Amino acid sequence: LTRRVGEILNKFDDRQPGKIQHSFSDMLRQRVYALIAGYEDLNDHKELRSDLILQSATGRDEELASPSTLCRFENNITHDACVELCQLFIEFFIESFDKAPKELILDFDATDDRIHGKQEGYFFHGYYDHYCFLPLYVFCGKKLLVPYLRPSNIDGAKHSLAILSLLVERLRQQWPEVQIIFRGDSGFCRRKLMTWCENNDVKYIIGLAGNSRLKELSADIQEEAEKIYNASLEKSKLFTEFQYAAKTWHRERRVVAKAEHNSLGPNNRYIITNLEQEGQYLYEEIYCARGDMENRIKEKQLYLFADRTSCHLFDANQFRLLLSSLAYIILEQLRDMILCGTEFAKASCASIRLYLIKIGAVVRRNTRKIYVALSNAYPYKELLELIAAKIFAIQ
Repeated sequence: LTRRVGEILNKFDDRQPGKIQHSFSDMLRQRVYALIAGYEDLNDHKELRSDLILQSATGRDEELASPSTLCRFENNITHDACVELCQLFIEFFIESFDKAPKELILDFDATDDRIHGKQEGYFFHGYYDHYCFLPLYVFCGKKLLVPYLRPSNIDGAKHSLAILSLLVERLRQQWPEVQIIFRGDSGFCRRKLMTWCENNDVKYIIGLAGNSRLKELSADIQEEAEKIYNASLEKSKLFTEFQYAAKTWHRERRVVAKAEHNSLGPNNRYIITNLEQEGQYLYEEIYCARGDMENRIKEKQLYLFADRTSCHLFDANQFRLLLSSLAYIILEQLRDMILCGTEFAKASCASIRLYLIKIGAVVRRNTRKIYVALSNAYPYKELLELIAAKIFAIQ
């Protein structure tokens, strides 16, 4: 993966060839492998550049790039390079399938990325109550397709239709028969997006913000849910569906309403969809499953430092988001291909790092070999041997 990304970056390297000591591809590996190991800051590379394991993983037997060199590297990445890298991420996703899938559910979600200082594209966001970027992510299950950095002075759904149309075009080019489902919260309930899906044979299931009209249409089950709770003092939940159209819509669409009542009072929710299954199944089994995407976003921000966008230039921050995303893709492939069938098959990135990557060892290197000596007391010795065997088998 890093080799292919490095090949793209090397095309955009405009430095004088005779004065290059560290290629873009080498510095890419250095940064990504350090993120995987838990080192988020460029300052960490003041010591990491001499780390024998990181040097070996990067493919060099000498000191790696310094923090200042890495800083110039990140700030030298252009918008065009970031676009090509995003396209390559989609290719990584396609190549992760052994055979054509019958159905793909594309989860779209935005989140806040707090910023500090007057960086390019900084704005205050009223909902999050701080200055931030507003990155847009697209996942399919645990697989990441798109990490797109945006300023926060925009609608949360902005550019989602353009990204969806590009994804659908590429995925159907690869798999003409695949059914594609767009899934998002109420922030993505936009007339143009739903109309495009209907005109291009794309299914959707989207949250719908409540209003007085929706409350009126579902009043019967809301009253019934409250009665059931008052009688049993146990949470009650009922479902209904109806046709609904906002004033700006050209047609009515199917809405599924959930009326829930518990000790905290009513908890009513609505979704809008063009899927055909039964309403309760669509809400509980299809729509609610989008919550797992939020765990993936947390994983990227907490453990792979996707929110470490502290460069001044906006393109440099987009590149940092891509570096974090590449680290995630590598760890996800490790889970999917190498750790399957082990106790770490569903482990978080943090657990994989803690137990299998960032562990104590004695490292020696000569001109021919690298010796890594682990403690006999290391509890996952057999698992690490199995991982090494699987990696060698793939190569």
